[in-house]
Amino acid sequence: MSNRVERVLAYMVASVIVVSLASFVALIIGTSIGLQRDDFAVGIWPIVTIMPLIGLPIGFVLIIVLLIVSAVRRGRAAKDAGN
Repeated sequence: MSNRVERVLAYMVASVIVVSLASFVALIIGTSIGLQRDDFAVGIWPIVTIMPLIGLPIGFVLIIVLLIVSAVRRGRAAKDAGN
């Protein structure tokens, strides 16, 4: 059960960070091809603009949660091995 939780958390971390970094790269590319400030206010660009601001902190928090879950599991396994 705990391995499943860790696996799900790891996939969540990876997906959130990859999507955020892809949005960041899309912003850089959009700016480099000449999009102006007003162009980023229409279509899907507002979501692309906000995604790194929200996704990267969420990814960081998920990494911390994954570390805590992993440490708790290893602590329990070491305690069980000692008995």
